[in-house]
Amino acid sequence: MARVIGVDFDNTLVSYDELVYETALERGLIDASVEKDKKSVRDSIRQIADRDGEVEWQRLQALVYGPAMARARPVDGALDVLAEMHRVGVPVFVVSHKTEYANYDRTCTSLRGAALDWMTRQGFFDPERLGLDRSSVYFEDTRQLKIDRIRRLGCTHFIDDLEEVFLEESFPPDVERILFTTTAPDPPHGGMTVLGSWEAIGARLLGS
Repeated sequence: MARVIGVDFDNTLVSYDELVYETALERGLIDASVEKDKKSVRDSIRQIADRDGEVEWQRLQALVYGPAMARARPVDGALDVLAEMHRVGVPVFVVSHKTEYANYDRTCTSLRGAALDWMTRQGFFDPERLGLDRSSVYFEDTRQLKIDRIRRLGCTHFIDDLEEVFLEESFPPDVERILFTTTAPDPPHGGMTVLGSWEAIGARLLGS
């Protein structure tokens, strides 16, 4: 059976770790001792005593996913694997649960527009590079709509960093679930292939 690959966007194709750290540092929300990963920054901000840490974290996310997104970086190895898929003719769809606007973004930047602009700059839509068509990118308002889209596209494999997507009862059982994470689920869940790098994903899907 021909492969049809579906891929999540945030934290699967694009990494926010460095951008979140740098932006939080610039805004005085953390100090340089905090680890340079999204979870550590989030946990530190949520503990701010003299203001609402959760609101500050939401504001930071709105900035990073919107106006500041141009500074985000691709996840290591992701673009190389997608370029190889394009070279060998494997269809790829990007399917993401992403709302149009963030609640705490005063600039009213379209998160979907920011994501598409980022993809353009990274060569996603360049036929000489990743060769993805804009019509192959879907941003959905809810997780259920995301799952419905995966089913309608006829994906044979789907790559996501959130195991919650794969644990939904409505997730199609005939789609191979590739969980992209460096930390295996605890407790482990059956039915998922857990891979910690795009190199491993490429080997799984392309045999190289």
